[in-house]
Amino acid sequence: MLIVNTNTIPDKEFEVLGIVQGSMIQSKHVGKDIMSGLKTIVGGELKGYTQMLEEAREVAMKRMIEQAQNLGADAVVNVRFSTSAIVQGAAEILVYGTAVKYK
Repeated sequence: MLIVNTNTIPDKEFEVLGIVQGSMIQSKHVGKDIMSGLKTIVGGELKGYTQMLEEAREVAMKRMIEQAQNLGADAVVNVRFSTSAIVQGAAEILVYGTAVKYK
């Protein structure tokens, strides 16, 4: 399945099937959360959080693609990501786009 963040696909005409989305709320182990808090004092990448968000994005994408496949889509266009903190140490990743079927 083609996933793009553009509104169109070159040389393709399609019909819109609807909005699809996937989300994931991911949390980090409390011990790692404490260590990340200490890391903010000296600066640098918080690798545990980077990994947490990468995992959550992957799951959210899979869920969005599954919704699109259930609609019979060939592609998802205009894909966007959003994130928000739910509680300390947990974040939601939301991915959404428009499912389309080629004509």
